[in-house]
Parts: sequence; structure tokens; C-alpha cells
Amino acid sequence: MKMTRRQRKFGHSVVIFIGATCAVLFCVFPFYYAIITSLRTGQELFLPAYLPSGYHWSNYVTALVDNGIARSLLNSVLVATITVGICLLVSITASFALARVPFRGRKFLLFTILCVSMFPQVAVLTGMFELVRFLGLYDSLGALVLSYTTFSLPFTVWVLTTFMKSIPVELEEAAIVDGAKTWTIIRRVFAPILAPALVTTGLLAFIGAWNEFMFALTFIISGDKRTVPVAISMFSGASTFELPWGSIMAASVVVTLPIIVLVLIFQKRIVSGLTSGAIKG
Repeated sequence: MKMTRRQRKFGHSVVIFIGATCAVLFCVFPFYYAIITSLRTGQELFLPAYLPSGYHWSNYVTALVDNGIARSLLNSVLVATITVGICLLVSITASFALARVPFRGRKFLLFTILCVSMFPQVAVLTGMFELVRFLGLYDSLGALVLSYTTFSLPFTVWVLTTFMKSIPVELEEAAIVDGAKTWTIIRRVFAPILAPALVTTGLLAFIGAWNEFMFALTFIISGDKRTVPVAISMFSGASTFELPWGSIMAASVVVTLPIIVLVLIFQKRIVSGLTSGAIKG
């Protein structure tokens, strides 16, 4: 017997729901288990359990106060915020020039920017170290801002240039007729239209700076200037052979929460930024 259209539609909905549920469980379960582990102490840490047997908040106190994660959180927030601000300010002006100003070698420059974004960090670590030391930024948060901006800018410029090209030229021409200058056009015309793209690229740059480990480990040696990933890696137990898993999981939960909050706040902008231009003819 043939299935009716309504039955087929219901079957497709069930399959999609089951697939979405499995995907959510697969993505959320590690974070859930980290929360469960962060609330356990002693031998409980090594016993498999999927429900909390108690709520031991001492791990969070140890991570935030005794191990200095609170200070490292402020360092990470400062570095990531400054990096995003510089990237967006530079990339929106650069994308305007690459998308609207005709000059020789523009396509080659765009291709070069794309190639630079493909370089692995380890390939330029030595050069970045020499540059940081030459500028006198070693063991300072400025070294991290410089290195993170260097790696985030190519991606943000490339993405915003693509979005800028999709904006009708008539909007710019109308602003010019009204007497608007170049910076006014960028600030009053392009910036509001590019808001979804700015949020998407800014959030990706923020996550990249927030999670970066290698540059932070190489350029920072003072404990009070470490960012969160390096600070967590420096956790030590009561002896050489002990790892404080409870404190590590507590710190990981605390570090992950800001990213989750940002994604929840800007989720509509992110989806809009990722899908803009997808149906452009």
C-alpha cells in the first residue's frame, strides 16, 4: 500500500528529529560530563557515573582562587576583545577598498590574503617571536594581541570583502549624492548592512583568540599574564604523579560558558551572517 503525502511528511519529520537529537547529544554530552566531573572529588572522579552524586563546589573555588583562573579569565577577555576590535576596524575599511576601489592587482592581493590565512601557526612561530622581541612586547599581552590579529585579519578581510561585493552600488551612489564622505558611507551605510557578517567573523576571531595556546605559551612567562588555556595546562596536584581532574574540569566549564553565552546572544546574527548571499542570483 502506497504511503500518503502526509505519512511521508511525518516520516521525514521523525527522521530529522531523531538525527537532530543524536547530533545534540553527541555535541552536548562532553560538556555535560565535564560539569558532572567538576562537581566530584576524591575517588568519585574515577568512577563512571552519568548523574551527579553530590555537589562539591570546592573544585571551582580551587580553580578560580587558588590556581588564579579568575585573573587568567580577565587576561583572555582583554586580549580577545582588543583583537576582535582591531580586526573588525581594519577589515571593514580594507574590505571597502578591495570591493569598491578599482586598482591594479586587486585580485592578486585577495588571493594573497587567502593564502596567508592558510599558514599554520607553527610555520611562523620563530618569525613572530623575533618580531615580538624586537618590538619589546615579550611577556606582555600586547604580544598576544599582535599575533592573534595577524592570524585573524586575513579571514575577516576575505569574508567581509565577499559580503561587501554583494551590497548594491546604488546605495553607495545615493550616499555620495547626499554629500557623504567615505568614512560616513562605511559607518552609516555599510556597517549596518554588514552587521550579521561582522558578528559572525568577530565571534570566530574571539573564539580563536580565546582558545589559542601555542603563542600564549611561547610569548608569556609571567603567571599573572597567562591566558586561560595556558593557566589550565599549568594546574598541578599535591604530588608530581597527581592530576587535579576536578579543578581542571571546573576551570574548563568556567572557560566554556562565555562562548556559549555569546553564541546564544548573537545566534540570530550568526545564522543570518552564515546564510547571507546563499540565495543570491
